[in-house]
Amino acid sequence: MPLAGKGMLLTSMNIDAADEADFNRWYDREHLEERVAIDGFLEARRYVAHAANPKYLSLYSTETLDVLDSPAYRARLANQTDWSRRCMARFKDMLRVVARITISIGTGRGAALGLVRLRPTPDNAGPWRDALQEKLVPGNREGIISMHLLESEPELSGAMAGIPAVRNEGARDWFVLIDGTHVGAVSAVIAERFTGPAAAPFPLPVSVGTYSLMWDLAKSDIASG
Repeated sequence: MPLAGKGMLLTSMNIDAADEADFNRWYDREHLEERVAIDGFLEARRYVAHAANPKYLSLYSTETLDVLDSPAYRARLANQTDWSRRCMARFKDMLRVVARITISIGTGRGAALGLVRLRPTPDNAGPWRDALQEKLVPGNREGIISMHLLESEPELSGAMAGIPAVRNEGARDWFVLIDGTHVGAVSAVIAERFTGPAAAPFPLPVSVGTYSLMWDLAKSDIASG
């Protein structure tokens, strides 16, 4: 699969303009490396909205879903730095989703990302998953690198240890990720496959958005010792 591992932590949030510089400095100088250093974490990517809300999005890949309920991860959540506690308390409109990567098709990851949020029910989850096996094939679409499905784990998603996310009706939502080389290609696939006439059997998504990659960090990028 183009996505490393089987688990994914997705977080997104807004931040007041007055706090934005400190928030970005914290993410870039402490938070991403701290998370990727946890046993079982493989890589992290940071995005900023092109046309989406919330403004900031992060994706953390893990070897397995269990990593996101492991003693090492829980210990880190319970022992945040002062800088982390200060920044996390300022999060607004936060979404925190722990998910299984159930579909991942393509080769590599792109600089542009499409995010489609779907809300299945127990009755339609199976047919939707089957339909997405075909809908998420990039094929020869110009500018599309890979496509993926994240299926939320509600018991692990939501607020934890000072992280002000909310458990809500979307805790069982699915998230489609569309990796592309530019936003135009990603937007075209969203319009064609998820919001236009060819979207069947899916209703209109809960939300759609496009993001631009800020930077990424892999375990191998962190100096040992």
